[in-house]
Amino acid sequence: MGVAVYVTGISLLLSNAERIFGKMTGFLGPTVMLLLLVVSATTTGLLVFGRPVYMIYNGQKKEGPKLLFYTIGFLVLITVIVFFGLMLVK
Repeated sequence: MGVAVYVTGISLLLSNAERIFGKMTGFLGPTVMLLLLVVSATTTGLLVFGRPVYMIYNGQKKEGPKLLFYTIGFLVLITVIVFFGLMLVK
């Protein structure tokens, strides 16, 4: 759920970025976008893999991978729901 909330927040930021920050020219715009990509990959990676790795490290060798696959399945489900929602709106 944390990934979905994070992605929604970033999407809202990006859809309103020009209104908030103005038009970015030169190298600053691409630099900020690449930094945002790195921060987003790190954040979502931590949210998806952090707890399962911690569980495996603490001896829960069956529960850790199970949580990882449930998390990925939940993200796929959210993605499918959003796609169907977009198709219904269009």
